[in-house]
Amino acid sequence: MKRILALSILMVLATTLFSQTWESNIEIAKARAEKEGKNIILTFSGSDWCIPCMKLEKNIWESQEFIKYSKDHFVLLRADFPKKKANALSKEQQERNDKLAEIYNPQGLFPLVVILDKKGKMRGSTGYKNLSPLAYIDLIHTFEIN
Repeated sequence: MKRILALSILMVLATTLFSQTWESNIEIAKARAEKEGKNIILTFSGSDWCIPCMKLEKNIWESQEFIKYSKDHFVLLRADFPKKKANALSKEQQERNDKLAEIYNPQGLFPLVVILDKKGKMRGSTGYKNLSPLAYIDLIHTFEIN
């Protein structure tokens, strides 16, 4: 029983250390960025149809290196555009994502990664690149401002 409890505690700690929070509302993201003195990563994703989006998620966003780096440098904001009915967003969320796309992704590129300052001003953008997590961090770091 003690072994199960210890294992459970370890799993909770690991999940906490190697997880991240993605906001879905830019106003909340900007408020957090202002409070925490961070920039914002806004990612446009087609989570259930876009193969490069899925690769970006798995290879970069879920990597331990990116999770560790992002905790100190970014507030994460996701605008997802799923196509499958089972993954449909609420009407309110779809409207928020559409508005973000009008402003930051009028060409409708997927995936698109936009680096914003804490006020929401665009500093740069990129897409999925077949890079290691550390190389991708170096790439997005070139857009960072203090």
